[in-house]
Amino acid sequence: MKRVAVVSPKGGVGKTTVTVNLSVALHRAGHQVMVVDLDPQSALRFHFNLDLEHPGGLSRAAIDGTPWRDACVQSESGVVVLPFGEVGESEREQIELAIHHDPDWLLRHLQAMGLSQDAIVLLDTPPGASVYLRQALQLAHAALVVALPDAGSYATLPGMERLLQTYCAGRPDFVGSGYVINQMDASRQLARDVAGVLRQDLGERLAAVVHQDASVGEAVAFRRSIFDYAPHSLAAQDFATCVQWLQARFDTGTTRADPSAHSA
Repeated sequence: MKRVAVVSPKGGVGKTTVTVNLSVALHRAGHQVMVVDLDPQSALRFHFNLDLEHPGGLSRAAIDGTPWRDACVQSESGVVVLPFGEVGESEREQIELAIHHDPDWLLRHLQAMGLSQDAIVLLDTPPGASVYLRQALQLAHAALVVALPDAGSYATLPGMERLLQTYCAGRPDFVGSGYVINQMDASRQLARDVAGVLRQDLGERLAAVVHQDASVGEAVAFRRSIFDYAPHSLAAQDFATCVQWLQARFDTGTTRADPSAHSA
């Protein structure tokens, strides 16, 4: 399987929305796709219109010792979803302690699911550093960093670069990291300025710029992807561009150390 970690240095950047729409775009491009929610907020299930009353997910499976594949749900979009699920605070701490002491925890569970070699698994991680992010980056073949075109996001990117260097750079199976600038409002001078700096810094590592589009928020409200709600929207085209970037990395299989986009 091909594993993609979707990460962000801070919250509130629309990372889960990006993950959902990329997964649907990949599925529509002909790939077998599974999304794994590694964020204890368990918001991914809302976007896929899953039953919010059902507590099941990987967290419950981890506590009960049951196979993760039994907790997967086939979404209306055709993407297989593994929610994080609902557990108590003490149980969540138990899971995170187990992850901390078992560096192969995530990889072992994913390999046990029997996915095909060509399947693509998107790992939706919590914002910032965490045990979930560390394990996702350690096994990812590619990483997508979601950021906003604002000063707050820009200031946090050096920390994310350090994490990418620590867990991804130099690994022979890692094909590269890219950035998704989300909610780009071209009418704002600051957004244009930050996006311009990022374009210059990142070069080919800029995977996509997703423009601010009311259709995205409306799609979330209706618990659908942008491709199910407004397939001809500007945002849908932007997500398709990101999929093309990702496919190109997997097709070439090029391994190179990612230069830091920002100095530490």
